[in-house]
Amino acid sequence: MRKRPSPEEKMIRRGALKRMLAYIRPYRLFFVLSLVSAAVVCAAQLLVPVFSGAAIDAMIDKGQVDFTVIAQAVLKIGIAVALSAGAQWLLAYAGNRLTFSVVHDLRDEAIAKLQKLPLSYLDAHPSGDLLSRIVADAETIGDGLLMGFSQLFTGVIMIAGILVIMLRLNPAVAAIVVILTPFSIFVASFIVKRTSRFFKAQSEVRGEETAFINESIEGLKVMRSFGHEEASLAQFDEVNERLRDVSMKAVFYSSLTNPSTRLVNNVVYAAVVLVCALTAVGGGMTVGGMSIFLSYASQYAKPFNEISSVITELENALACAARIFALLDEAEEPAEAPDAAAFEAEGNVDVENVSFRYVPERPLIEDFKLSVKAGQRIAIVGPTGCGKTTLINLLMRFYDVDGGRILVEGTDIRSMTRHGLRKNYGMVLQDTWLKRGTVRENIAFGRPDATEEEVIAAAKAAHIHSFIKRLPQGYDTVITENGGNLSQGQKQLLCIARVMLNIPPMLILDEATSSIDTRTEINIQSAFARMMQGRTSFIVAHRLSTIREADVILVMRDGHIVEQGNHDELMAQGGFYAKLYKSQFALS
Repeated sequence: MRKRPSPEEKMIRRGALKRMLAYIRPYRLFFVLSLVSAAVVCAAQLLVPVFSGAAIDAMIDKGQVDFTVIAQAVLKIGIAVALSAGAQWLLAYAGNRLTFSVVHDLRDEAIAKLQKLPLSYLDAHPSGDLLSRIVADAETIGDGLLMGFSQLFTGVIMIAGILVIMLRLNPAVAAIVVILTPFSIFVASFIVKRTSRFFKAQSEVRGEETAFINESIEGLKVMRSFGHEEASLAQFDEVNERLRDVSMKAVFYSSLTNPSTRLVNNVVYAAVVLVCALTAVGGGMTVGGMSIFLSYASQYAKPFNEISSVITELENALACAARIFALLDEAEEPAEAPDAAAFEAEGNVDVENVSFRYVPERPLIEDFKLSVKAGQRIAIVGPTGCGKTTLINLLMRFYDVDGGRILVEGTDIRSMTRHGLRKNYGMVLQDTWLKRGTVRENIAFGRPDATEEEVIAAAKAAHIHSFIKRLPQGYDTVITENGGNLSQGQKQLLCIARVMLNIPPMLILDEATSSIDTRTEINIQSAFARMMQGRTSFIVAHRLSTIREADVILVMRDGHIVEQGNHDELMAQGGFYAKLYKSQFALS
């Protein structure tokens, strides 16, 4: 048997509901409008049986049809129906405005949260899962809220209204309905409590599947090149099978709610029919009155069925809301210092006894020291995993140091605003990133107000202008997501042009020419030389031919600098760098 939700899960669900109400609060006008509209809809619908009953009583006796009463009843029914239709439109409008405003706010807050999360969180969570939370989970919340406002309000008000009217018309018959009602509520509650776990699991597995699909699309070329299609399909089938299993259980158990409550409500209706018939035969109720009661008994059952479906959707929505709130509750990057400020750097950088670990029990950088003067070109080389890219992450404050400090112009970078620090760096990375948009928009990403002449000048400096001119619309050619319609080398050249348009006082070049052919690399190196003139530059490279002109070459191993000097000095030492350099040119 499926165990009941744990106290922790109940607490999470209650917390999600409470927080959802807080998101609704700014739109309480639409909330009130929904309530009023629901009340008008219900009142209009409840009056129709009364008018119908009066018309029936006016025509029940042979030869004594009161057409005046019938005409008045028809007119009143028409007015009630028109009033109900108008109120339903208003209810739908208010519900839509409130629901999609809440979803809009949730997505806005989630996207804003991503901008504040530390890089360590983003590195540890699949982008597809985050995408699922912000898109699919938020959509599910919207569906749940929309059903709540369109059906829950009217259902509750309808049930209350019908009970009040039946109690006034015939307390004895109404008592039967009141006595049997708790059975319907108990059945619905019993089933709903056991479906919430399945909806929670469904949201989690759906996020896992979205992450896998996103990863598969991004790595499709690599997957095919290694013949990994069958293994990938097998892995997807496993995740997809789990999603199908948990989705079927969630839908199956939730689908039991409606027929179960309908069965109980049919028993209620049958009991009302029997009592009303006996009462009418005994003269205690007119045929029109019996018609009114039967109509109310039928309407009374319908809201329970709707409410049971709404509760199921709300359980699903709360499970999704809990996933979004879990994202919103993640710890953000450490707050800026109260006196943190932006500044214009000259390029003097000092690294004092810095230590850093991604994982507490696994040392990476220990007691690292470095002093860089403005305008120097610092090359960083070493085997994979020695800490080259980690050092770049620390310089940019994508991660904060565990020990020691990094100074720019003698000031600890932790006392500067992150934006103020990073605008002093220009980065060209091995892993390129381009947004969907025109070539011009991608080059001018850092300076949207750049003139056409400045964009073209940057493209020429990056030796990509001639390629751009050959594109169908030139600089107005739209690049697909992440530059999917460009080669890796072309994407990297565009990233270089992006930096050349807005050259800051410090540069970071992380394998910046890794995807460029030798001939183009010569031109790029010339452009880099002009760009680096008078600017502090950190160059991470495996191709040692690109760093021979560096002022200082740092040779790293296991998070430490094991050799330091210019190219000629290190070659003369005959150490690790010399061996590494000679090994790269052994066949030349």
